Formats: sequence, structure tokens, C-alpha cells
Amino acid sequence: MQQQADEFRDRYTAVKNEIGRVIVGHDEIVHGVLTCLMVGGHCLLEGVPGLGKTLLVRTLAETLNLQFNRIQFTPDLMPSDILGTNMVMETPEGRRVFEFQKGPIFTQILLADEINRATPKTQSAMLETMQEGTITAGGQKFTLDKPFFVMATQNPLEQEGTYPLPEAQLDRFFYKLVVGYSSRQELSTIIDRTTRGIVIEPQKVMDGAEILKWQKLIREVIMASHVQDYIVRLTLATHPGGPFALPPTNKYLRWGSSPRGAQTLALAAKVRALLEGRYNVSYEDVRRVFLPAMRHRVILNFEAQAEGIEADQVLLEILEKLPEKSDDAPVAASMAS
Repeated sequence: MQQQADEFRDRYTAVKNEIGRVIVGHDEIVHGVLTCLMVGGHCLLEGVPGLGKTLLVRTLAETLNLQFNRIQFTPDLMPSDILGTNMVMETPEGRRVFEFQKGPIFTQILLADEINRATPKTQSAMLETMQEGTITAGGQKFTLDKPFFVMATQNPLEQEGTYPLPEAQLDRFFYKLVVGYSSRQELSTIIDRTTRGIVIEPQKVMDGAEILKWQKLIREVIMASHVQDYIVRLTLATHPGGPFALPPTNKYLRWGSSPRGAQTLALAAKVRALLEGRYNVSYEDVRRVFLPAMRHRVILNFEAQAEGIEADQVLLEILEKLPEKSDDAPVAASMAS
């Protein structure tokens, strides 16, 4: 088991280093994206234009031996532009028949660029695919090749011409990562790399079969029952009016996390454990993945919006005030996935 954990860390680092040859800084963002990939989840990147979100996704695709498609979301984009549509085709015998023409979603890595520029109707076209890995269109059901990974970018909702993602679709993203501005040194390095005619071509270092192998390994990481109970209580602490609700929960949240939030915490913490060279999950592993796993799964109420309170502030207060250990926690170990 330890040998597998070490091999996973080495291969994970190889992909991360290859991305680092192109992307300057944003280490936590790169780590979050790779975490989503390794567990089979989808990732939402939020940030103002020009921060390198699209470049990161494209660079990741170039380091993996997987099919890659990009969809530029615009207000006039239709669901059929994503999924595909029935077209009238002529057979060699001269007969005309309907034939389904697959859309760009039939791939393994999909970049949904500026996803919140499209209308909610178009955004929701991806719901089934993101959850089930299948597409129902033209009276047929198609199953996509695995691994299937959606990386979506969006501009902050205050930007002109954007539509908030439906809560049901937000919940299907494993992580929501907020891309910030580069530091002074990072910005200087970016200028050096991009204004001197230097072209860096990332090498392909991992294929789909290997990714599926690591996804299976991650689910085999041991999680003790008291750590699992901590995940459960953290999730329940986001439910206003619930038995584990804390004062900031009741004051600022309208809705809390779904069970997908708890599943995300468990899987992401297992990745953290493997990267630390352990085959068991600790409390600290859970704490380190709490924000990206939960920030898009809680809905602020009017009072929070009026006071300018953000979801991260509420979640950090929950993380600070909820004790890791509980007197009534189960004591037996489990192999929870």
C-alpha cells in the first residue's frame, strides 16, 4: 500500500510539474484541478478575465493523452450546439434519413469556457452528462468514454452579461476554485515567458487508463470512523436550523450543503492523505479541502448579502468553531468512500 501511495505521489507530481512549465504560480489552483481529475470530479474556476484560467485547462489537456474539446459559451449558444442534433443525411441509395451528429461534449476533457455567459437553458444541457457520464439526445442514450472531466471557467457574477449557474449544476462540480491575481514576481515571470518568443510545449505524461487506476486507489484509502464523523458534522453544520448548526450558519445561510458535499470532502481528503505519504485520512486533510468543496454548495441569505458577507467567511467560521472530536462519535474504523 505504501508503495502505491508513493507511486501516486510521484506521478501526480510529474503532471503538476509539467503544467508548471507553462503556468506561473497558482499552485493551489493547479493542485485543486488535479485533485478533481484524480477523483473523477468536475472543476469550476472563477476569476476575472485574463488570469490564465483557459490556459491552465488547455495545458492540462496537453499533458494528458485524452480527447479534448472546447466550447466557448455565449448568450446565443443552444443545447444542441453542445449535445448534438439530428441531421438529414442522404444514403448511397438516395434515401434521406435522420442521423445524429455528435456535439463537442463527446470527449474526455471538456473546457466549458465562460460557462455563465450562456443562458440557464443551455447551461442545464450538461446536467445529465456531468452526473451520469451519459447523454440522451435524438431518442438515443450514449455513454461517454472514461475518464470524463469537465473544467468550466466563469467570470464573477457581478460582470456584465453573466447568468448565475443553477444550484443543481453548481452541486455537480467537485470543486469551485477562485483564481486570484498573480504576485509581483509571478507577473514578472509571465512577462518574460510571453513576450520573448519562447514557446513551451508540455509533454504528455499520463493516459486515461492510469487516471482510472488512481481513481480506484484513492477510494481504497482508509478513513477512520471519527474522521468520517467529522466530515458528517461539518456538512450538517452548514444546514440552518439543524442539530449541528452554528450561529453563523443560522444567521447567514439560507441553504446548506447536499450529501455531495460530504462525498467531496471524503474523496478530496483521501487525495491529500496520499500526497502526504499516508494511507489514512487525518482531520487536517479534511480541513484543507473544506473551502473549495463547500463554497459553491451553500446559499447565502438576504442578511449576508446586505452585509457583504461571502460564503468563505461563513465556512471559515464554521471550520473554526466546530470541534474535531465529538463525545458521541463512533469508534470503529471504516473503509468509507
